[in-house]
Amino acid sequence: MKIDAAVIGGTGIYSEGMLEKPEKTAVDTPFGKPSSEIVTGNFEGTKVGFLFRHGPKHTIPPHKINFRANMHALKELGAKRIIGIAAVGSLKDDIHPGDMVFPDQLIDWGKEVTTYFDGPEVRHTPFADPFCPEMREALIKNAKRLGIKFHEKGTYLRVSGPRFSTRAESRMFRQFADVIGMTCIPEAILARELGICYAAIAAVTDYDVYKEKAVEISDVIRTMKSNSEKIERLLGAVIPSMPEKKGCDCGEAPEKAKM
Repeated sequence: MKIDAAVIGGTGIYSEGMLEKPEKTAVDTPFGKPSSEIVTGNFEGTKVGFLFRHGPKHTIPPHKINFRANMHALKELGAKRIIGIAAVGSLKDDIHPGDMVFPDQLIDWGKEVTTYFDGPEVRHTPFADPFCPEMREALIKNAKRLGIKFHEKGTYLRVSGPRFSTRAESRMFRQFADVIGMTCIPEAILARELGICYAAIAAVTDYDVYKEKAVEISDVIRTMKSNSEKIERLLGAVIPSMPEKKGCDCGEAPEKAKM
């Protein structure tokens, strides 16, 4: 099935049950196999694909995710817009566990380079505003209407993982960013290289370790599961609300990147 939009689910978020008559589609890409088969189906009149970022049983750690294959597979199926859902830690006292953040900026602290253009073709992709403004506006508007607590702006700092931060690292990161995670940044970069609109729902599961209590994965999963109902309601409102014709310039990035 060809799709119009896609959702990438992360820790504790597996919402493919929202789709009508779901089907699994295996996709091979020039970059290998994606993390999972793409679950496709109709959702409120929109053809949507759902991808398990960490695999169907969460067996792929962040640093082993084949981001290039994941994004290319969704592109091959026709996705024009992608929403990435990810668990994040809060770096600010006023961003609480259970809140949603719709990042407008990012800092990539990852150890590897993420691109489709390793040579001989060289492109330099414009990336000043890394998340699609039209999709972010739809998230803000619908979260407000649904009464979901959210922060309409924020800087997402990405680390490669799979370990969590030290206390010293966390105190340093607080100077630059609002939330910290391990997955959304490669997706945002690759989406822009492909000309796909991308926005993130950063679901806050904990305070990073600048607070006294150290982060434990059990806390992350528990809070993320409690967030899942809010996220599903938000997706249910946002996806059908997106206009067929884009009102942003995300799709122009591949052409602008050419040497």
